[in-house]
Amino acid sequence: MAGVVRETPEENLIKSADLARVREVDFVYMFGETLAKLIEALGITRKIAKQAGTVLKHYKAVGTLESGQVPEGQLIPLSHYRTEPVDFEEIVLEKWRKATTAEAIIDKGYSQAVLMTNAEMKKDIQKDIRKKFFASLEKGTGTASGAKLQSALANAWGKLQVLFEDDAIDAVYFLNPEDVAEYLGDAQITTQTAFGMTYVVSFLGLGTIIMNGQVPKGKFYATAKNNLILYYINTVESELGLAFEMTMDELGLIGMHEEPDYKTMTAEMTAASGITLFAERIDGVIKGTIGGGATEASLEDEDTGA
Repeated sequence: MAGVVRETPEENLIKSADLARVREVDFVYMFGETLAKLIEALGITRKIAKQAGTVLKHYKAVGTLESGQVPEGQLIPLSHYRTEPVDFEEIVLEKWRKATTAEAIIDKGYSQAVLMTNAEMKKDIQKDIRKKFFASLEKGTGTASGAKLQSALANAWGKLQVLFEDDAIDAVYFLNPEDVAEYLGDAQITTQTAFGMTYVVSFLGLGTIIMNGQVPKGKFYATAKNNLILYYINTVESELGLAFEMTMDELGLIGMHEEPDYKTMTAEMTAASGITLFAERIDGVIKGTIGGGATEASLEDEDTGA
């Protein structure tokens, strides 16, 4: 009996595992790319990766300067200062999972059932990060107001110059798009989009404005760019990367893994990330109001290309 001839697979054959890897790369690349654009727009230079067993702290100096008017020959009094630790809220690794059934793939097609829902899940993760960021800015202790947008932002700009008088600062403002639209009218401006937010550089010469519907209409937040910090769990270089096989973006801001579960005939996607954007000095954050401080309910995010 003649032997059975077995053909070996052709070289460079594209397999299903390769396609899954491509989808993972696309997911984390688009997430990391849009966040990197936002980081650039915000002017964030301090990106701190969480280290195992450590807690992020910063210290503030408090004390009293004694009078420098000392009579001739008398002892100069000591000015007493001390440093006090301030703990930041500890970062948490967040995990998400999505499963698409074989029936859904048959009914809707792979692109709609899996790829489109992957994109929607990415947008929702971004929205959650933005929501927490704006919630942290709400803790700001500074205030500013103005009858109209320009006067309100100018007031905030002036107060930031006083708060950060020892630093050359570049200001950033977070506003509801409707407040900006009412001011602009027919004015021509150049906008850019990053991480589901639209921004304008050098708005009215006061700094960068970033617009998102999660900021309540009639309110805004303002701070110095160098007051903002990105604190994150590095999913590439941390112990997490040793335990789980995930595709990561360049900075390790998010990890994603996709695989089929044959026991349930579902296509599963798991993502993990630990990211927090916050202001180091809460007293350096201005909570502003426009036109008497209307506090209409925040609009639902209308992301169109995060």
